[in-house]
Amino acid sequence: MQFYFDHLVWFFKKPEEAISALKQRGLHVVKGGRHESWGTYNTLTYFGLSYIEFLGIENVSIAEKHDENRLITQIVRQLAKESREGPAKIAIRTNQMEELAIKLKVEGLTVYGPLTGERVRADGQVIRWSLLFPEYAENKVSLPFFIQWEKSDEERYSELEEQRLIGSHILGQPKLESVGFVVNDLDQTVEIWKKLFCLRQGKEYIDTQTNARCRILELNGTNLLFCTPIGDGPAAKVLKEKGETPFLVNLTDMNQSHFFEMLNGWRFQ
Repeated sequence: MQFYFDHLVWFFKKPEEAISALKQRGLHVVKGGRHESWGTYNTLTYFGLSYIEFLGIENVSIAEKHDENRLITQIVRQLAKESREGPAKIAIRTNQMEELAIKLKVEGLTVYGPLTGERVRADGQVIRWSLLFPEYAENKVSLPFFIQWEKSDEERYSELEEQRLIGSHILGQPKLESVGFVVNDLDQTVEIWKKLFCLRQGKEYIDTQTNARCRILELNGTNLLFCTPIGDGPAAKVLKEKGETPFLVNLTDMNQSHFFEMLNGWRFQ
């Protein structure tokens, strides 16, 4: 069973404002479209097939009706009730959704889905996919959700190139090298993700900029970086204020190197 990084979901009250904010950093962000049945809408920035989705609520009353879609449940809680923006969840791509659902149920997880989804693009075209949300009953570790697109990777890449959504950053061809998560228990979290999703473990190191012990799990497209604070610093601040969550975006091939906070998340270039 093969897995690929698909995208990072970044909760944002007004996703359209990410367009101008990231343009100042040399990144190309475009309007995505509306998820009419979920009451949400988005803007998107692509790094090949890996991308960041800035997701906002368009209609709270519609969004509140979707208990099965755990991402919508989460955004209602964090945006509508807590007014908390920032990186929130990652999606992993697969083309074996039904088999994955069975595997995760055998492992004792609660599985929501597969659920069908669609987005009306700015040009009127409808894009379709299915989603799967695995959870532990006791919420001992936060897990990703899974997506299977209606079209193949090759078809999607070709369309994104034609629409100039890939390769349009002012800074050239940046790569979404990794997405970082802050967690309470590094060893337990890495072991669970590694076992469930057949990921290979990379190196462990101390990251001085976040002041955390970090370990890499290698995922096709974009790696996953898990970090546990070892003292005061950005990682400890996020864990205290937001709990376990994605918090770090690592972009490479940008001819610069610095670490900064932006749009309620941390970015290292």
